[in-house]
Amino acid sequence: MWDQRLVRLALLQQLRAVYGIKVKGSRGQCDRRRHETAATEIKSKLDHGEACLSSALPCDVAGLLKQFFRELPEPVLPADLHEALFKAQQLGAEEKNQATLLLSCLVANPTADILRYFFNFLKNVSLRASENKMDSSNLAVIFAPNLLQTSEGHEKMSANTEKKLRLQAAVVQTLIDCASDI
Repeated sequence: MWDQRLVRLALLQQLRAVYGIKVKGSRGQCDRRRHETAATEIKSKLDHGEACLSSALPCDVAGLLKQFFRELPEPVLPADLHEALFKAQQLGAEEKNQATLLLSCLVANPTADILRYFFNFLKNVSLRASENKMDSSNLAVIFAPNLLQTSEGHEKMSANTEKKLRLQAAVVQTLIDCASDI
């Protein structure tokens, strides 16, 4: 049952991020609220020392991770690197990977360790895409807005925000695909 919800969520996010297509309907909102509530409940249990991750749904754990990155005081990928990371994604394939990895070297050591661990984890998840339907592209769409936060908040979808979402996802996908080199 959770596979269908997770696939639906990934599809809705992919449609919105890549094509600017927003599917109206309460079902997506209900699922989003349920996942946010579940992530908050898991966080509360973990804060109280309960071992609850093994029984949580994968999409709820993903929601918890997204919430963690969203609530950081500063984005895990520093804001001063965002524009450079976006420009790197517009290069050819090999240059894009090399430039993105060079930019990742500019991140402070404790943060670089977090990025290395997290992107290697996502790389391992993507390697099981035949089972979980989450390749590096889908994972990037889901995690990019939380890793590359902007202070602009929730803005209306425009050609500019659509392009920005695509670039954010491209940055994260490159970091996932090149995780072992971070």
